[in-house]
This record gives sequence, structure tokens and C-alpha cells, in this order.
Amino acid sequence: MSSTKSFPSPISILMLVIVFAAIATWLIPAGQYNKLTANKQESFVMATPTGDKTLPYSQKTLDSLEILIPLEKFTNGDIRKPVSIPGTYQKQEKNQQGFLEVLYAPIKGICESIDIILFILIIGGFMFVFNETGAMMKGVGHLSHSMHGRESWLIIILTLVFSFFGASYGMAEEGLVFYPLIVPIFLAAGYDLLIPLVIIFGGTSIGTLCSFSNPFSVIIASNAAGINWMDGLYERLIMFVASNTLLIWYLLRYAKKIKKDPTASLVYKIDGAVMPSFKTEITQTDFTQKLDLKTKFLLFIYVATFLAMIGGVVFLGWWTLEMSALFLGAAILIAVIVRMNEKIFTTEFIKGAESLLSVAFIVGIARGVTVILNEGHVSDSILFYGANMVQGMPPALFIILLMVFYIVFSLFIQSSSGMAVLTMPIIGALAIIVNIPGREIVNSYIFGMGIMSFVAPTGLILPSLALVNVSLKTWLKFIMPFLFMLIVLCAVFLIIGIYL
Repeated sequence: MSSTKSFPSPISILMLVIVFAAIATWLIPAGQYNKLTANKQESFVMATPTGDKTLPYSQKTLDSLEILIPLEKFTNGDIRKPVSIPGTYQKQEKNQQGFLEVLYAPIKGICESIDIILFILIIGGFMFVFNETGAMMKGVGHLSHSMHGRESWLIIILTLVFSFFGASYGMAEEGLVFYPLIVPIFLAAGYDLLIPLVIIFGGTSIGTLCSFSNPFSVIIASNAAGINWMDGLYERLIMFVASNTLLIWYLLRYAKKIKKDPTASLVYKIDGAVMPSFKTEITQTDFTQKLDLKTKFLLFIYVATFLAMIGGVVFLGWWTLEMSALFLGAAILIAVIVRMNEKIFTTEFIKGAESLLSVAFIVGIARGVTVILNEGHVSDSILFYGANMVQGMPPALFIILLMVFYIVFSLFIQSSSGMAVLTMPIIGALAIIVNIPGREIVNSYIFGMGIMSFVAPTGLILPSLALVNVSLKTWLKFIMPFLFMLIVLCAVFLIIGIYL
């Protein structure tokens, strides 16, 4: 645990990256591509060093500029940012960034990302208001009680539940509160401590790996890459099914083995007869026997809010303003239903926003890196030289190497939102130039970060292990074969995805 404390925080790392980005503006030649932007589906506007030019809004225009993107990608909002036009890179005068620019960068980044930042803070408020009702704990407790004696099915259902939480809104730290509830159930049923650990930590981790509506990863990453976050949704839903099937199969196989022979437990073999620090004896009164109508309605609102967000984006063209209003309205509705005191509602909402303030700052500060590179006129230069390096590289090799890059790089930055804002503006633009779907760039990012989250000491694995009193050695012995299978599965999905 001490090594984790001594490791720089994501904000410190990002500030160092801003400094390195400023240094890069002194070393890398300045240059810029011509950029193409859709103007309300009426025309294209091509920005050049000598001024803007208006072009017909047609596929013929895209083809003539060698932009290998279907026109409908602009029409339906899949492409939201200016696209670099291949073959138009021109060198410019350098605009080196100094000490003051480094100080300005995170502030400018926060200003440019304010819509995403407010969205994050409002989601935090919504989650704390919902958690104050106790509905989630009651729901999981009732499920555990009703499945007593059918623990194999309970493993399947709970893993899917926690995975859904991870994939829908990015549950991470919130999962820690469920260990005192879940661990006693499986110890009483004759399982070891790895089972509840994998259900909660493994479930949320596999969920974030295939995030289908997680605002802290796929939405922010897609926005930074300049594409619609719904692009690739169906692939991520299929991946959700496939990766959870793999995890549940792997876990049930282990559970069956130790149920038959408790001495086969890796915890028993490596750590001995260890027990967690919290209460592990359960009684019938520990769980709600029956969910009341109000609790069921609250759980329905929780799920319906995320489904409404997806539906709004797909059918109504929603973005951060509408999505933020949805979560704010849902929080108010929940408070009204449970007759929450106004002061308690305000306090919990603010506490929820405070809990994600560091995430919000990470998004803004990471955006500051892009600010430095853009104002130093080297973003396009990095893009130009990167495109030359990978030009001719098989797309399958490129996308696999990109996933490996994210696996390694997320050892240092475990903030999915920070990683997205830091890397996507460059890599997303590079994907368009080398004709790789932007959705696969986003998928390689969430797959890579999701794989590393299982073992990264900068993430939640060490606190989770400390809670259940299991050693890192035991965890690695258990999880490494699964991670190798997961890497293969992710690679197959990425390769198939670039040819669809």
C-alpha cells in the first residue's frame, strides 16, 4: 500500500505532461492541416492558413479531399469536430509555450471542458441522493436473500448487476461498500474470499471495460475524439455479453472446485485461514425480506434514467445540457418520492458533486495538454509524423498496438476521463487519416484501460484486497489466466470491428 501512496496523483502526472507538452513546442516543428467542418448540414467549411472556403455539402466533396468518411457520419452527428484533410499539412512559424502558458493551460482546459465537468458533477449529486435512499443496498440485500441456497445463480446475477453498474455509469469506489454485505453470504455457503471479490471488483471492472454509456470513459473519449458516443454501441453491448460470459464461466469453474474441495482454495493455499475485519456472520434479519413498492419504484427510476439518456442521444440529439438536466431532474424526483428534507437533499447533492470534483479537475487539466499543443502549433505536427509512421501498417496491427499502448499507459494514469481527454484528440484524428473507424479507437482505449484495471496498483485493487484480507499474490495467481483470455477476446473484437 505504501508504494501506492508514494505514486504521483493523476493531477500531478497531468501537470507534468503539460510541462512536457510545452517543451515539445520548442523541439517539434510547427505545422497545421487544413480542417473541414460541417456547417449545419448546409455546406462544408474548409479552414486554411489563408482563410475559410465554403464547399458543397456532399459525398463528392469528401471524396475529392480524400476524406474516407461517409457523408451520413456528418449528417447524424457521428463526427462532431473539425477533420484534418490528408495531404494538406504545411509548416508554420513556431509559437513556443512558456511558464505563463503552462499556468494558463489547466485553467483554459477547465473552461473549454465546462459542459463535461458540470455533467460529471451533476451525476455525482444524483448518485449520492439515490444512495441516501438506501434503495441500492436494499435491492442487493433482497436479491441475496431470495437466492439463498442457489449461490451459483447468485454469482451469475450479482456479477451481471455489478458489471451493469460499471458499464452504465462507471461504478468504482462505490463498490467498496458492498463487501460487508456480500462476503458473509458466500463464506456461509462454503466459498472463499475470492468469490465475493471477483463478483464486486471483477464485475465492476469488466463492466467498465465494455462501457456502453459510462460518462467517465466512452462519452468523454468519444467527445474528445470528435465522434458520436453511440457509434460502436452495439459492438460494446456484444462485448458486454461476451466478456461477462467469460468472467462468469471462469468464476463458476473455480467456485465449483473449491465447493467440492475447500483445500483447493487459492486463499487457503497462499494466505491461510484468513478472515476479513468486518462481521461475517449473517442472520435472516440482515436482509430485507420483501422490497416495498417505493424501493422498487426508486430502482426503476435509477435504471430508467440511464436508459432515457441513451434514448435521448439516439432519437432526440441530446448532449451534455440535456443529459445534465435529466440527472438533475431524476435527483429531484427521487427526493420528492422519499420526502427527503430539503437540507439533506442539498447536502447530499453537494457531497456527491464534491466526490467527483477531482475527476472533473482531471478532465479540465488533461484538456490543458491539448491547449498547449494546439496553441504551440504542434498538435498537427504530431499527427503528421504519427500518420507517416503508421502509414502502410496493417490496420489490425495498428489497433492491437494501440490497445497495448493503453494497457501500459494506464498503469500511470488510472483516470479513464483524464486518459480520454489527454490522448483522444491526437489519436482520434490519426484514426481518420489512416482510415480506421473512430469507434475502434475508443474501444481500444476502454479495453486497454479495463484490462489494466484488474491489476494496476494505482487503481482500486489494493483497497479491495485489503478489505477482504486477500494478498496480491493470491489475486495475481487467480486472475492472470483470465486476463490472457480477456486480451485475446478484446483483440478479436477490435480486429473484427475495423473491417465492419
